[in-house]
Amino acid sequence: MRYSLFEGQRDIILLIARVLLVILFVLSGWGKLTGFEGTVGYMTSLGAPAPMLAAAVAVLMELVVGILLILGFYTRPLAFLLALFVLGTALLGHPFWNMVDPERSANMTQFLKNLSIMGGMLALAVSGPGRFSLDGR
Repeated sequence: MRYSLFEGQRDIILLIARVLLVILFVLSGWGKLTGFEGTVGYMTSLGAPAPMLAAAVAVLMELVVGILLILGFYTRPLAFLLALFVLGTALLGHPFWNMVDPERSANMTQFLKNLSIMGGMLALAVSGPGRFSLDGR
């Protein structure tokens, strides 16, 4: 049996990881909810189909799923679902391959940030939330 340096801290590290991974989503989702009309306008500007529905889905995924992940409720499936959502937002919201600099560089960074977040979500989907979660109770 291999011993990890952080094995005794695993559950607290997973809690911190969950919070750090999703705080961006919770804050962004709250902003989308409180400025819903602007969110619909932004979805329209992106060419999203059914912009009002797209805005509602964004609020649901970012705010509601984000809060559930912080609480550690249905962590594995919701982390996987949020990873898919992040992939969709990367492809729809940051198509850097269709742009020229400086817009290209900024959107490429945002696209790669989304891929990094996906990696964290997939790791969370595999590892689970740890003991300090609703799933762990």
